[in-house]
Amino acid sequence: MSRKRITSKELAELVGVSSATISRAFSPDARIGEETRSRILAAARKYGYQPNAIARSLNNQRSRLVAVVVNAIGNPCEAEEQQLLVHALQARQLLPIILCCGDHSDRLQLMRLAATYQVDHVVVFSDMVSLRDAVDIFPTTRPIIVSFEPLENEEVSTIRIDGSAAADEIVERLVANGKSRFTYLSGTSSSWIDKLRRTWFADALTRRGLTFVADATGTYSYDSGFKEAIPLVHRFKTDAIICGNDVMAIGARDAVKRVLGKSAPEDVAIVGQDGIAMAAWDCHDLTTLSLDHVAFINAVVELIERHEAGDDKPDTITLNLSTRWGATA
Repeated sequence: MSRKRITSKELAELVGVSSATISRAFSPDARIGEETRSRILAAARKYGYQPNAIARSLNNQRSRLVAVVVNAIGNPCEAEEQQLLVHALQARQLLPIILCCGDHSDRLQLMRLAATYQVDHVVVFSDMVSLRDAVDIFPTTRPIIVSFEPLENEEVSTIRIDGSAAADEIVERLVANGKSRFTYLSGTSSSWIDKLRRTWFADALTRRGLTFVADATGTYSYDSGFKEAIPLVHRFKTDAIICGNDVMAIGARDAVKRVLGKSAPEDVAIVGQDGIAMAAWDCHDLTTLSLDHVAFINAVVELIERHEAGDDKPDTITLNLSTRWGATA
């Protein structure tokens, strides 16, 4: 049978201090003598006391919760970014609530559930959630939208990602090395992020009098990259495959080598996107359109801190992608 929880008032009476002093003892940045804090924490352990963060949030109207809306947590790129963000939030005594929308049938209901916890901040990475829905469901905070598109909305702050210059740099080298039959392998036909990524490369090709000779759609997985690369090379004689993410690019490179007996980049250049840690492994050494994940998360945290400080103006931070040159292009 579990022991009944004691209240902060009861603990205060046992220790001989005020309830306010009990509260300060559990706030790392509160002013309180170390001897008093140690005495309170020792008593709390003895009597099984835990502060009630939910009750405290009702009093000060701050929950310290951050809703993080993502497509999935299994994708290596998203997993790396989310780990960095979780650590950054925890270092600031903020707690994330992760909402995975990719395989959830009612995404709006999922966000409404999170909104009932009175979250202080909302960061939307998912492209499966509309800007309007995010604003409507979280009316008491300014959502932070991670977007590959410029958004004009006074109710949100945005982090915009631009890879057009890096894509142009990659195409320039590939064309200079004799590549002319480019194909694009997207992760999903409905993703506006993937469509914009394709546009960066398509525009770079257009400036050089070229176009994509074929397109294919995978699932952002290794298996789909492996499977789709074979007909792209065999049927369309492609000599450069631009992939929607690094995992598909690694699969495509393996298919080109193991099934078709060709080499990269001599026969077929392979380019990924995201710049995940795996892409730099010696066994992959992938050329990729890369995002500085640390700078990316620092930008998210910067916007959160501006909101924490009461800055109500919508802010936009633009981050440019760079090329990580590897052995595949």
